[in-house]
Amino acid sequence: MQFEITKEYIQEIQQLVAEQNNGALLKLLEEVHYADIAELIEELDIDIEGLYLIKLLESDKTSDVIAELDEDTREQILKGLSSKEIADEIGELDTDDAADIISELSDKQKKEVISHIEDEEHAKDIVELLRYDEDTAGGLMAKELVKVNENWNVLTCVKEMRAQAEEVTRVHSIYVVDNNDILKGRLSLKDLLTTSTRSPIKDVFIKNVDSVSVNEDAEEVAKIMQKYDLEAIPVVDELGRLVGRITIDDIVDVIKEEAEKDYQMAAGLVEDVEADDTILELTRARLPWLILGLFGGLGSVFIMEGYEEFMANPEYKRLFFFTPLIAAMAGNVGVQSSAIVVQGLANDIIKGSLFNRLLKEVSLSLISGCVLGLLVILFGVITGMELKFSFTVALSMLIVIIVASLIGTFVPIILDKRDIDPAIATGPFITTSNDIFGIFLFFFIAKLILGF
Repeated sequence: MQFEITKEYIQEIQQLVAEQNNGALLKLLEEVHYADIAELIEELDIDIEGLYLIKLLESDKTSDVIAELDEDTREQILKGLSSKEIADEIGELDTDDAADIISELSDKQKKEVISHIEDEEHAKDIVELLRYDEDTAGGLMAKELVKVNENWNVLTCVKEMRAQAEEVTRVHSIYVVDNNDILKGRLSLKDLLTTSTRSPIKDVFIKNVDSVSVNEDAEEVAKIMQKYDLEAIPVVDELGRLVGRITIDDIVDVIKEEAEKDYQMAAGLVEDVEADDTILELTRARLPWLILGLFGGLGSVFIMEGYEEFMANPEYKRLFFFTPLIAAMAGNVGVQSSAIVVQGLANDIIKGSLFNRLLKEVSLSLISGCVLGLLVILFGVITGMELKFSFTVALSMLIVIIVASLIGTFVPIILDKRDIDPAIATGPFITTSNDIFGIFLFFFIAKLILGF
């Protein structure tokens, strides 16, 4: 049964903290998972109850709690801890999580914390990870892994694996290296258990193993692991030496962060923000696209002003009432097309000829446009609208839908080819541009057909 943090539970924690009843607190939190404690701390006063719990509980539990916290909450917690206390927490974490937390500290505090870490090898590994960009395989990897030498026999291998496994939280794979730490392959646990203890590892291990370079982009790593259903993947340096491994939990975080970023871009946010950020941060993230939308709207006004004299004619002024419909259809179709393409680019499934993509989009647009156009004509017949006028609106809508679909399809593809995030092409960008094109085409086609 999933643990639930109720209002009564929070009040009980707050009361025990106020009474400094440590025994009752420890008993109450003894069986609670670290992820639930992190969620609990988010609901408490961070500087009072939250910090109190972190200092009360053992580091082997609170280290995972701190790693699980939201960045802003973690920053508040770390401000209340000394460099020595932070080092004690860091010492209990895997190197990748430890490096992530230390990277959030000031340069001065980084040095202080690292100097207080008792395990020198652990400290060295963290320092090495801090050198890599956080959006690369090197920035994602952990140093904890199990590796064996191809020249060992099975018996020696098992002894070494037992010793190494004590430092590894989860053993996903056993990697095989040569005397220079060059990655050679991986070892199957089944083969290890069913092979003679005297057999050399080089006769047993599997030579084909997927790996990534330390400089590989994090998104590319995610695609590789997703494609091959990997729980972990080894990381090698420029010489092919095994230097770490990335596990699926790290990749889930990458996928989540990328999805959140794309969603915010699609909504017209230029920065990564959250609901509890300051008004200034939220304004700075929202305003640029809103300004773009304003200029787009003003552009539509200028287009309509060019047909002002014809709009004054009672015979044609009804066109004005259809402009929101045309603009809405153009924006909706463009967003739909761009959303599908951006998703396809993110999952690496947009391949093949651009001409084939063009034919597909035109075909889809023709079908949708014809169905919607017929509905407009039917609406005109029911409301007593002149057939020529209904046909004008329907044909305009068909052409606008085709154009909007092509813009929504090819703008993300072009941006992606220029190494610009295609997610920027969804939302306000596509909506605004298609509104302008839609209104222009509507009046242009109406002028050709109606002859005004």
